[in-house]
Amino acid sequence: MSNTGFIFQENLLIEMPEPGVSRQILGYNDTMMMVKINFEKGVKGILHRHPHTQATFVESGVFEFTIGEEKKIVKQGDACFMVSDILHGCECLETGALIDVFTPVREDFLPK
Repeated sequence: MSNTGFIFQENLLIEMPEPGVSRQILGYNDTMMMVKINFEKGVKGILHRHPHTQATFVESGVFEFTIGEEKKIVKQGDACFMVSDILHGCECLETGALIDVFTPVREDFLPK
């Protein structure tokens, strides 16, 4: 299954994977997925790793990202890139939203 053409946010399922975090799958196919994740201030995205390559765009807010051994503050308009299997995570310093792109698709995010 995949999305094609236009995708409108108001028609998308909102998932709450943990307190203070909401997630919407914006689109995907077999090779790529785009996801919007909203964070409330103070929420921490635990350090984790996965086999997917990930690019993240900061739509709004301020976040402290850890990628490997490096920590940086990123804000609206900034982006970061995580290679496959690198340890990474973030802390939301000001309420905001991230746009994540994964390749290949994050099957663990797909509705069951």
